[in-house]
Parts: sequence; structure tokens; C-alpha cells
Amino acid sequence: MNKLKLNYLLLLILCFLCTTPAIYLIALGNRDLSGISSSVIYGIAILGSAFLLNWGAEAAEKDISAGLALAFIAIIAVLPEYAVDFSLAWEAADDPTYAPLAIANMTGGNRLLIGIGWPLITLLSWIKFKSKKVTLLPNQKIDLSVLLIASLYASTIPLKGQLDIIDSIFLPGIFALYMIIISKQSSEENTIVGPAQIIADLPQKARRVCCTILFIFPALIIFLAAEPFAHNLILTGKNIGVDEFFLIQWVAPLASESPEIAIAMILTLRSRASSALTVLLSSKINQWTLLVGTLPIVYSVSSGELSALPMDNRQSIEIFLTVAQSLFALVLLSNLSFSNRGAALLFFLFITQIIIPINAARIVFSITYIVFSATILLYDADRRSNIFSMQKQFLNSARNTK
Repeated sequence: MNKLKLNYLLLLILCFLCTTPAIYLIALGNRDLSGISSSVIYGIAILGSAFLLNWGAEAAEKDISAGLALAFIAIIAVLPEYAVDFSLAWEAADDPTYAPLAIANMTGGNRLLIGIGWPLITLLSWIKFKSKKVTLLPNQKIDLSVLLIASLYASTIPLKGQLDIIDSIFLPGIFALYMIIISKQSSEENTIVGPAQIIADLPQKARRVCCTILFIFPALIIFLAAEPFAHNLILTGKNIGVDEFFLIQWVAPLASESPEIAIAMILTLRSRASSALTVLLSSKINQWTLLVGTLPIVYSVSSGELSALPMDNRQSIEIFLTVAQSLFALVLLSNLSFSNRGAALLFFLFITQIIIPINAARIVFSITYIVFSATILLYDADRRSNIFSMQKQFLNSARNTK
């Protein structure tokens, strides 16, 4: 083994070692450590797992489509968000005050992905490669089409004032169809370098075993570390006097979204900004469909009967704002490119929402997103045409799955 490959192997081992303190803490039940110390240990474990997951997915592209590999990354990397949100929905059956927190965590995670994650890709791409935009692949029209369908459907949720069994059927169904479609897509060939190259160069059987391990092991670590990571982070915030609702909606999602954001940063710096945006787009679709749709199921199981997860007026406004942001982001990407100016506008609107955390401002921001979207579509016929063609392509792909 040459020196370069030896260094790659050491990186793999180092990332595995990054998870061992968290495994030890989990086995001990997180005793005798302060909240911030635990958060650091769990955070390092999640970051190490993100690297392992990325390398495993890259190597897996020799056996499955890149689109499917990236979708698997999105599914596994979003596990922390599931762990936190499921625990809140479960507690809501016994304590109704947890129901708004479950919705807050979900909407915060969704908006954070678009408001920070997407602009971060364009920023890194500009810093390293001086790129003025990130160009998407034609087959990513499917992702955008699913985002449109999910967002339009989600706009009906505030009208109902609850998440119910209908949502649990439709939204996960859309996600399942999305996974089937992208599994059949062809994708671009990518040169595999770095630690992933060691795995990709193995014989087929050994490579598949290693890739499976690098999907399953990081998934377990991310899932087990997410809840205590977020819990200790929130506990630390409380100790220094930070509002609980703010922590649940923004700080906890910032922590739980870190795996996919870290993976997206790695891909961007590897000159794969399009793939990075695909990961975050897939994560957004995952949370906007499967996560939202399964919350009523978790709530029902915990309550022991078929029940709808209730929402108050504040949470209805939060969902409406999330819908508006999703639609605006979709319009920005409808020409299959994401410009630095569009990214800067998304980031500005997102940060301003956090600075002005009042319901009236949420409504103003929602209207702003919608007005911006309508104005762009009114004056850009190509974007309007692209959106219609996306839906047509999705319908044709859905028919071909039968």
C-alpha cells in the first residue's frame, strides 16, 4: 500500500475512533458529564459518521446509481431530525405542551436546510472555484417536482389545524414513489478519490460488504447520538437563559441537520456542488414528506389510539411560512441553476425571520416569499415552462414504475 492510500486508511480509522467516546457515553447512560461536554462528544461522533457515510456512498456508486446513493445519504443523515421530532411527538400524547414543539422542530429543520444549507453550497463553490451559480442535472427535475407537490399539499395543513392520518398516507406515499423513480435513473460518472477509493477498489463482494457497513454503522451512531446531543444542547441553553421554543426550533435542528450539511460541504469542496445540492434537496423532500407524514403515526402509537397531532395558531403560521419558503426556493431552482444572488436572498430572508420572531412578521415573510415567486414566474416564461415540464416528467416517470 502506497503512502497516499495509507493516509486514506488512517482517515477512515480516525473517523471510526471519533465515534467511540459517544458509544461509551451511550453505554454508560451519559453519567458524570456536563451538558456541554456531552454535546461536544456526540457532535464529534455525528461529524465522524457523516464522513464515513459520505465515503461509503461514493464507493457504492460503482454498484448503484449516484442519485440513489445520494438519496440514501439524505435518508440516513436526516435521522437526527427524526430522533428529536419523534421524541417530541411521543411525549405530546401525555403532555400537550410538546405538540407545538414537535411542529416547531420540524418547521425549523425544513427552513434551516433551505435558508442556510443551500446558500452555504453556493458560498463554498464561489470561494473555492469562483462559481457564480450551481448547475443542477436534468434528472433533478424529479426532485423539484416532488418538492412542488409536497409543498402544495402542505399548504392545506394549516387549514385543518392538525396533522392527521390522511397526511400519513399521502406524504409518505409521495416519498416512496420518489425513491422508486430515482432508483431507476442513470447518473453521471464521478471519479472516486480519497478514502472512498480504497473501498471502491476492493473486489465486488468485499466492496459491497464495506459499503453496507458504512451505511449501517454511521446510521446507528447518528440515530443514537442525535437525541442526547440535542437534549444536552438544549439543557446548556436553558442553563444560560435561552428560550426553550427558540432552542427547539433553531438550535436543536441546527445540531440535528449537521450531518447532511457536513456531507454537502465535503461534496462541494470536492467539486461536486450539484451532488451537494442534491443531498440537501433530498433531505428537504425527506423531511417535507416522510417526517411530516409519520408524526401523526408516532403520536397515535404513543396515545394508544388513532389521533391527529394538534396544532395551535402559531404552528399553523409556521407551516404556512415553511410552505412559502419552499415554493420560493423551487422557483429559484426551476431553471436548473442556483445563483449566488438567489442564495443570498434566501439567506437574508431566513436570518431576518429569526431576528424578528413574532407571528405578524411570519405572515409578512410568507407573503413576501409568495409575491417574489409570483413576480419571477410572471416575468420569466422559461421558468413557468420548466415547472410544467417537471410535472410532466414526474407523471411520465410515475407511470413507468407500474
